[in-house]
Amino acid sequence: MTIRVIPCLDVTGGRVVKGVRFEGLRDMGDPAELAARYESEEADEIAILDISATSEERETAYDAIAAVRRATTIPITAGGGVRSVNHVQRMLDSGADRVTINSAVVAREDLLAEIVERFGTHCCMIAIDAAVSSQRGWEVLVRAGKTRTGLDAVEWANRCERLGAGEILLTSWDRDGTGSGYDLDLIRAVSSSVNIPVIASGGAAGAHHMIEAYQAGAAAVLAASIFHDGSTKISEVKQLLAGANTADRTGEGR
Repeated sequence: MTIRVIPCLDVTGGRVVKGVRFEGLRDMGDPAELAARYESEEADEIAILDISATSEERETAYDAIAAVRRATTIPITAGGGVRSVNHVQRMLDSGADRVTINSAVVAREDLLAEIVERFGTHCCMIAIDAAVSSQRGWEVLVRAGKTRTGLDAVEWANRCERLGAGEILLTSWDRDGTGSGYDLDLIRAVSSSVNIPVIASGGAAGAHHMIEAYQAGAAAVLAASIFHDGSTKISEVKQLLAGANTADRTGEGR
């Protein structure tokens, strides 16, 4: 099984931004220009997430999705501000191949079933932003990490799979933007408890962290900062991943 490498474009105000734990955002460039660069570097797909849409209670930036679509031919996953089936339709019409949803499904689980019924499992990815819980395990966060829900991340992943989600974008809030590596325990816990693919996100500083995530059970790895600042080339990461011994995977769900 070949691991997918996915650069992530967190956008707000029409620009790509990046911070640490969703705070201290820095301008990283134009979404379409970065997406085109990443396709040339052999990215498997592009994720474009409007990180302020939910907190600002508005729909996603459809024009940013359309611009990235015009600049690339690889699959696009888009998210941010999804609150209805109509929002999903507009994102797909703008050029997305599938959508990722977090806060709205936590607020109303039926929305996930409605989206799956209308567009199919392959179009629906659940984003789970998880932080280490004071009790134990990991707690689901919503509204760009600003609100704790009390939901256990592993149990929520299982629930979303039963509701029809086709894939899980699993972000460690504690590791996001830190370069300290993915939360491998979180990846193991979620990927071994579900039968749908898990995308690891939050904390990568290089290919070695991506290999670790794959060995922990991730089907794909997502990163932002290391690609935006030019310190890591996607093509180089893929070569290293292809040459790595990844036989000792510990996750069972995929």
